[in-house]
Amino acid sequence: MSKDNLRFNSKAIHGGQEPDKAYGSVMPPIYQTSTYAQSTPGGHKGYEYSRSANPTRTALENSLASIENGNYGLAFASGLAAIDAVMKLLKPGDEVVSTNDLYGGSYRLFSKIFEGFGIKFHFVNMENASTIEAHINKNTKLIWVETPTNPMMNIIAIKAVAEIAKKHKVLLGVDNTFATPYLQQPLDLGADLVMHSATKYLGGHSDVVMGALVVKDKELANKLYFIQNASGAVAGPMDSFLVLRGIKTLHVRMQRHCENGEAVANFLAKHPKIEKVYWPGFEWHPNHAIAKEQMNGFGGMISFVTKGNDYKEAIKIVENLKVFTLAESLGGVESLAGHPASMTHASIPKEEREKTGVVDALIRLSVGIEDKNDLIEDLDQAIG
Repeated sequence: MSKDNLRFNSKAIHGGQEPDKAYGSVMPPIYQTSTYAQSTPGGHKGYEYSRSANPTRTALENSLASIENGNYGLAFASGLAAIDAVMKLLKPGDEVVSTNDLYGGSYRLFSKIFEGFGIKFHFVNMENASTIEAHINKNTKLIWVETPTNPMMNIIAIKAVAEIAKKHKVLLGVDNTFATPYLQQPLDLGADLVMHSATKYLGGHSDVVMGALVVKDKELANKLYFIQNASGAVAGPMDSFLVLRGIKTLHVRMQRHCENGEAVANFLAKHPKIEKVYWPGFEWHPNHAIAKEQMNGFGGMISFVTKGNDYKEAIKIVENLKVFTLAESLGGVESLAGHPASMTHASIPKEEREKTGVVDALIRLSVGIEDKNDLIEDLDQAIG
């Protein structure tokens, strides 16, 4: 049986992996080296300098490609470094159509860095994919999608957007951080490239910062490898080892994240003090039918707003949590709570933020893999 034909749970452990050639080590060793001995100038065993390539990073990049059903994986120093590399495919005068409800760091990178280099961004509500076409012109080179979006959990139809991208001959990039390849594989739905903040679910243990890109096309991969090497925002060998180890348990962790997420979402939806709960698994969630079609589950990310949209009440809740930790980030084994308006999305102007639903009383939960009853009891006492 070829390792390329394995089902996802097996791919997470074996995909793209071979025992180490030196001693048969089952887990790739941490090649903590900056350079490699050469027998003659240019005479080496595939590695010259660790910015360009490192055996531990190569093992991770092969794994990333495998779990996303791609052909080429690239590991970066952070998720934003990965997005930065994608933006460097563009030149002044090019235009990007982006999801309007997106991670604050992505918005900051687009609006504060790349707009200054002459790239124009259109931030568009993509709930109905057909609205994208009105923003495409001869200068459009990229459509950038998050689904589910951060933090409103909006669902965007990847297949429909891919058809529009192909029609207009523009690239489609999908930030797959929230769903992970366990739940959703954008390349199979027509995307050209997939991005992950591997800091989150892929690493899974809140102990590493990393980004990843996966593509199928060799020409696109070569352009990105050149940018990765030339710009130098690469993942180190220790971090690569940690994310590779995290991927090996991704499937079992995501199963529990989904189970706990469903339990917590249903608890919040029935709570008399909660006004709105945003979770793609609810039948009334916008584009729930699309989520059901393109995802294998609904994940452990949830946002909610208290009745009365009271900022002070929201702050009081997150301060009172005991099992949930008030912290940036998501996707770790431990449950985290965040207040997007003052934390992850503080870089987005209040007026723009509130247009997408990120109001001052919105709370975002990353539901971990603890006992679901402990999580529900913790939320219950914090809400009061």
